[in-house]
Amino acid sequence: MVRFGAVGLLLIGAAAAVPAAVLVSPWWWFAAGVLAALGLLGSYDLLQRGHTVLRNYPVIGHARYLLEAIRPELQQYFVERNFDGRPYDRDTRNIVYERAKGIDAEEPFGSERDMYQRGYEFLVPSMAPVDTPDTPPRVRIGGPDCAQPYDMALLNVSAMSFGSLSANAVLALNTGAARGGFAHDTGEGGLSEYHLRPGGDLVWEIGTGYFGCRTKDGGFDAEKFAEKAAHPAVKCVSLKLSQGAKPGIGGVLPGGKVNAEIAQVRGVPQGETVISPPYHREFHTPRELVGFLARMRELAGGKPVGFKLCPGSRTQFLAVCKAMLAEGITSDFIVVDGAEGGTGAAPLEFADHLGMPLTEGLITVHNALTGAGLRDRIRVGASGKVATGSDLVKRLLMGADYTNAARSMMFAVGCIQAQRCHTNRCPTGVTTQDPRRARALDVPDKSDRVRRYQEATVRSAQQIMAAMGVTDPGDLRPEMLRRRDTPAGDFRSYAALYDWLAPGELIERPPAAWAADWKAADPDRFAG
Repeated sequence: MVRFGAVGLLLIGAAAAVPAAVLVSPWWWFAAGVLAALGLLGSYDLLQRGHTVLRNYPVIGHARYLLEAIRPELQQYFVERNFDGRPYDRDTRNIVYERAKGIDAEEPFGSERDMYQRGYEFLVPSMAPVDTPDTPPRVRIGGPDCAQPYDMALLNVSAMSFGSLSANAVLALNTGAARGGFAHDTGEGGLSEYHLRPGGDLVWEIGTGYFGCRTKDGGFDAEKFAEKAAHPAVKCVSLKLSQGAKPGIGGVLPGGKVNAEIAQVRGVPQGETVISPPYHREFHTPRELVGFLARMRELAGGKPVGFKLCPGSRTQFLAVCKAMLAEGITSDFIVVDGAEGGTGAAPLEFADHLGMPLTEGLITVHNALTGAGLRDRIRVGASGKVATGSDLVKRLLMGADYTNAARSMMFAVGCIQAQRCHTNRCPTGVTTQDPRRARALDVPDKSDRVRRYQEATVRSAQQIMAAMGVTDPGDLRPEMLRRRDTPAGDFRSYAALYDWLAPGELIERPPAAWAADWKAADPDRFAG
């Protein structure tokens, strides 16, 4: 009865305010309007059946939904500490923002980290540090069958499609890449004018939907692929097998979002829902996979061709290694995407529970290639929460040759981790197709921030390596990174925490820990 009475009082108050507005002051009309609106809202709350809270607590129950809507902001700005937020903590976000703005990313009064907690890691400084090189190193991408090798920077823009990002965000990222001399992965959404107009180096990513090189029935169109791969801006081609946040799942682009521009870029009918299957139609076995890579490289005029995956089964990856050995075909590069890698949207169960984290995935791929005698021909990229110079150095000593970053590059163009990427209501215009929101992103300013962030982060990585006594990333070794194994216990180096294979060891005499997987690996089927 109380809830009915409260609504009745609102309506009675509104009715009482009307004569007061006529006899006393017209300002009472405002009170009457407010009370009447609240009364009508309360009446609706009582009659609706979708929300139990609102039926029991009309009007005031809306406060619960309001607080829930702004919970991420309350958590981020007022609750979490500087170093324990997720997906990225405040310290990490701040260091990206400061470097993007050209501000020295320095903090006073010491670290806030608990260095005695289990899992704490540190990089080993040298008692004989060296000078930081003036020129950042680059990595030559291109195996024995590559006619147009490419020199990759240590940090590049990871895969994000036009469609998931706004046109202005893509323009800012590619302009920054062009000014800074690093690469920009297109994501699987196709080559748009926003990727091509600024002139930055591109890694063209091809997913299961074959967007941009797609037949009418969704297959691979070799002629369209060859035409677009010949563009001077396309430096490498990457075949996406899976991505970190949702390995083994396809995607659906609702027809309402397929406007004329996106339809033209992706090569799909306007207004029709587009489904990306979870698997590739052009190959079904490891042997067919490496054959398709060779075909793509030939169609691309000898440009570097590789693939991206979030590892899961070691046996299945070893099957790909066996297929490369059997066919005499090698990928020019492999990008390892960790399960912590980001995406616009993914089912929570996939994001939380499928795929290897980057550390284990990267070490697995590096060791598999080394043990199979293939590592010297294939470059390895690492993608998954790379944001700082220390992140970069850690991935290099775990086996990567270079790194890619997505979300930290988004921070550089203005992302505030509002976690509204999938709603088309991004408050900073980064992950939206709403023209009103996207126009707030100033391309000239944000492209300079992207360039400054990448430059400062690579410089930081070089300074860290110099403090460790290293100038060439190839001299980094697993024993240079150490982790506390138990609370307040001993540190163990990564050389001791993981098995590291010698070149060709799997072929000559597989170690016991790898023998069963190597034996089970079959180049003619993905199993195990």
